[in-house]
Amino acid sequence: MDERATIEQHLPLVRHIVFQVAVRFPRHVDREELARAGALGLVEAARRYDGARGVPFERFAAQRIRGAILDAVRAADWAPRSVRTLARTLEETTQQLASALGRPPTFDETASAMSATPEELARLHERIHRSVVLALDHHLSGDGTDENHTLGDTVTDTDLEPSEELEQRELHAYLRDAVQLLPPRHRLVVIGYFLEGRSSGELARFLGITESRVSQLRSEALGMLRDAINAQYDDDKQIPRRRAGLAAALRTSSAWRDRLNDIRLP
Repeated sequence: MDERATIEQHLPLVRHIVFQVAVRFPRHVDREELARAGALGLVEAARRYDGARGVPFERFAAQRIRGAILDAVRAADWAPRSVRTLARTLEETTQQLASALGRPPTFDETASAMSATPEELARLHERIHRSVVLALDHHLSGDGTDENHTLGDTVTDTDLEPSEELEQRELHAYLRDAVQLLPPRHRLVVIGYFLEGRSSGELARFLGITESRVSQLRSEALGMLRDAINAQYDDDKQIPRRRAGLAAALRTSSAWRDRLNDIRLP
């Protein structure tokens, strides 16, 4: 089999490996870019393969493809390797605590498990968030806008009036408190899906349920959060009786001064 035929035959292997390694990266990492890097790894493997060594081509190519993908990600990542290592440690610690506790760990529990103070953990979160960079010339798609619409086109002045900033702080605090008040499975799904970027499949395996049940829990949780938060701004708001308890608990979950001063995320 010539080199070109070998490459064409094993292109599905690239997609398979991209699927395997992509779960380790945040959602903003372009999967198509990973596939292109993997394809270059496959081409290199086809050129360098020596069947006389007795190693199956699939195994040899898989190593080259995986290495090419990881090299491409590292080349595009400006964050120090130490930050990435700490981010993986934080993720693993959070997962282990969630499994042991049967619920998302609190900020203090996570800090304690990592032998850090809450202040040190907060600084780590900040360093990790700063390390996520998106190109301003990245083209947006799937939203019905012009195909030439880029991320840079969406950047606007984010300065808020003082009153608007206070309202936003209060809303964020209500959201944070409401998430913590959700039933355990609903809370795990919301945090896993929206804050940690987990897929429905990952959450289904973690919780031992079907993906359709994960989708149902997510929809229910969003409805509960919406009703509970709306009830804080409209005393006459009519919400289903089964959700009234969450709204009542949210009303007394924190003092108004704390809501305006505390800007931590859930």
